[in-house]
Amino acid sequence: MEYGFDTAFWLTVAGIAFLLVLSAFFSGSETALTAASRGKLRAKADKGDRGAARALDITEDNERLIGSVLLGNNLVNILATALVTALFTRLFGESAIALATLVMTLLVLIFAEVLPKTYAITKAEEASSWVAAPIKVVIFIFSPVVSAVRFFVRGVLKVFGVNIDPDSHILAIHDEIAGALQLGHSEGVVEKEDRDRILGALDLNHRDVEEIMLHRSQIEMINGDDEPEKILSQCLSSRYTRLPVYKDDPENIIGVLHAKDLLRAMDRLTRGPEASEAALALFRVQDVAMAPYFVPETSTLGDQMREFLRRRTHFALVVDEYGSLQGLITLEDILEEIVGEITDEFDQEEEPTANKAKDGSITVDGSMTIRDVNRAYDWNLPDETAVTIAGLVIYEAETIPSVGQVFSFHGFRFEVIERAANRITQLKIRPL
Repeated sequence: MEYGFDTAFWLTVAGIAFLLVLSAFFSGSETALTAASRGKLRAKADKGDRGAARALDITEDNERLIGSVLLGNNLVNILATALVTALFTRLFGESAIALATLVMTLLVLIFAEVLPKTYAITKAEEASSWVAAPIKVVIFIFSPVVSAVRFFVRGVLKVFGVNIDPDSHILAIHDEIAGALQLGHSEGVVEKEDRDRILGALDLNHRDVEEIMLHRSQIEMINGDDEPEKILSQCLSSRYTRLPVYKDDPENIIGVLHAKDLLRAMDRLTRGPEASEAALALFRVQDVAMAPYFVPETSTLGDQMREFLRRRTHFALVVDEYGSLQGLITLEDILEEIVGEITDEFDQEEEPTANKAKDGSITVDGSMTIRDVNRAYDWNLPDETAVTIAGLVIYEAETIPSVGQVFSFHGFRFEVIERAANRITQLKIRPL
């Protein structure tokens, strides 16, 4: 057999080597651009990195990016395989087809797949900045073909009930951050308190004010018709600095009284130039109370916090769709969802608490929120259908349980310990 190492032979070898380099480029680019953190790319782009800015631009449409890269990669791999097969057939005859397949598989696997992808995944942001410019050209060239393929693929997927949302990656950012925090905590990199704070801030736009508001049955109010001395005594004895003022009916809120405004008015009427018993007798709490601020119970915590900051206030009354009073919410309530319980020297220990026993069970007030229990014990009880532990038990049991009844769901055992009327006041919870 005569081996012809002529110009055509060397051109073929050079062509195969060049195609393998292109294959490595496409494989590495695909891995780098899909694995790169958009947050890190954004940070680099904001610092003036043009490559990172281009990478951000082309990753906006992942479907088009992947389609173009895969098309280019398959073209060069198929062409390289054809050249290797033709070269080996020329050198060794028809029996060399199997050998050509084996050699090409090894070359592609090592030099065009494993090697570039390993590098790309270890330095994803750096590599994506380098390849962004040429990949942008590739996307432009292959765009018509990719569009046609994408249309066909979406049609096939739609037949099977799968709809592709081009903006789905934006909606998944929250889950991506939450997953990264959970992973960091499990590996000991992120402290539990830090994880809870960040997750709490992320969840503000997904939670309504009704979930954390103080229920109307627990609101301390001032009767606007009471004597000034009684109102003053009530304000001084209260743990709150702001109290709603009603007239005739607790549902009829006419204002919100700040303790400082009341004290200033009392000081003026008792020690100031206008001080007199007659002036004090004519005092009306409505004159110093602020106008009430009402918010719908369906407002998100994120929107409400922004409203508090915009209005320069941090006290709002929550109403339902019919305008009926449901509760109240403060800026402190929202902040506590991020940083945890905020207490000062005047706060009393009135918040629902949970006590853990040796067997791993906890005794918890029924009014304690599911979120607080999950945060305290690293549990994952669902909070989509109920806000409080008692609400979750009632929802799952589909009835109001009696004392002593036991239920098992979501991987936990729930035992009703105390009940007052139709309210579950105390439960024992134990992981199964």
